[in-house]
Amino acid sequence: MDLTVTLGAVAGVLLLAVLAVRISDRVGLPSLLLYLAIGLVLGQPVVGIPFVDARLTETLGIAALVLILVEGGMTTRWSTVRPALGLGLVLSTVSVAVSIAVTGGLLHLFLDLGWRTALLWGAVLSSTDAAAVFSVLRSVAVPRRLAGTLELESGINDAPVVIAVVVLAGSGPIGWTTPLLVVYELAAGTVIGVLLGLGGAWALRRAALPATGLYPLASIAVCLLAYAGGQAVHASGLLATYCCALVLGNCRMPHRSGVLSFAEGTGWLAQIGLFVLLGLYVDPHGLPAAVLPAVIAAGVLLLAARPLSVLVAALPFRVPLREQAFLSWAGLRGAVPIVLALIAVTEAGPGYEPLVDVVFVLVVILTVVQGTTLPWVGRILGVVSRTGTHTVEVDSAPLDEVGAELLQVRVPQGSRLHGVYLRELRLPVGATVSLIVRDRTPFTPGGEARLREGDQFLVVSTREVRDAAEQRIRDVDRGGKLVRWHSGRRRSS
Repeated sequence: MDLTVTLGAVAGVLLLAVLAVRISDRVGLPSLLLYLAIGLVLGQPVVGIPFVDARLTETLGIAALVLILVEGGMTTRWSTVRPALGLGLVLSTVSVAVSIAVTGGLLHLFLDLGWRTALLWGAVLSSTDAAAVFSVLRSVAVPRRLAGTLELESGINDAPVVIAVVVLAGSGPIGWTTPLLVVYELAAGTVIGVLLGLGGAWALRRAALPATGLYPLASIAVCLLAYAGGQAVHASGLLATYCCALVLGNCRMPHRSGVLSFAEGTGWLAQIGLFVLLGLYVDPHGLPAAVLPAVIAAGVLLLAARPLSVLVAALPFRVPLREQAFLSWAGLRGAVPIVLALIAVTEAGPGYEPLVDVVFVLVVILTVVQGTTLPWVGRILGVVSRTGTHTVEVDSAPLDEVGAELLQVRVPQGSRLHGVYLRELRLPVGATVSLIVRDRTPFTPGGEARLREGDQFLVVSTREVRDAAEQRIRDVDRGGKLVRWHSGRRRSS
């Protein structure tokens, strides 16, 4: 295949994948299913592109996961995940061990697998996928604490799961030092990521780069350096990457909006490439034989392993049962388990090749079952608004030179912001509504202006009260103008 045909094919796949995002938003399914389908169509049985190299697929898959973690960390607001930090950390570590044990034990019983093989299957299947989770959560009004918990879990749990898969896929004995090794890898990865994130932010603030576009490249390079640094000292490079990106994304940086936009675009590109690549690798002829074990494994995960792991994590935090049930149902699987299965194949040998087919089918089954029903389950449990209200959208752009932030807010249908006078918003001192766009017509509002469904409005805020202003807007969106004002900083009467 010459360069012209290759570039044309890549461009066509990217355009088709971008269109798939729009389609997935309409039907409520993660776009990963469409990307996987594109890969299957391009494969040897249909279009005829041969791709059967497991090690190359694993290498490219891990590279894509690194870029996805960079995007996930940079676009995660610390103020969102901070209230969920304890629960998110336990879900990403202790619950992983519970999930591996429960899944491995039941698969040993139901599929007659050896103990080590069964536990390896449990490790491969224990990681949730941020891309899959949030492509569904975008359209439902999930409380920020639950969304932050799921986001933190999906960003962190890849690291301990990869360690578990490598250990279980190896031929060496598992001794008492293995847990200590896991603790070291996670702790060292965290330290390396945080230090490089802080150092990178400090350096970027003081660098006088000749072009604005160099700042996003430098930021991505710092995160990649965190991965390489972690792997070099036998620590968790994935956790180092996520922690570095999380620190960078929440530090004061020049051209921060450009950096975040570039990271988001890079993350989308990595997701598209990863899912298409995995679809290309899988042989459709082997999928029918994988259906029965995939259905059994999906049932074990959905009905036993995930609920028990969430229960263990939630006990110290007194999480209500309805929220535990939602967290259990929202544990979507995506590309990560397929990549983990490829690691098992390359580490343990080609005898584990059927595991890739099983995980592929399982991902499709759970995405269809959970992805289509998650909004309904949320409403039944009282976690998501029964009126179908979408959460208010708040985008942020920094005004670095004046130390301010510009918030762009969209008022969705059913929002309780509808009918609220601007003076009733009671934004904190230092934040004010500067512009309203209604029916594509912008105007400068007075204090007696009222918000309506479909409005977009701009809030200019000092950096110090930016989080408080956004929290107040979200509170009014959910609870109306009389909702309790959580921040200690209120507009003076």
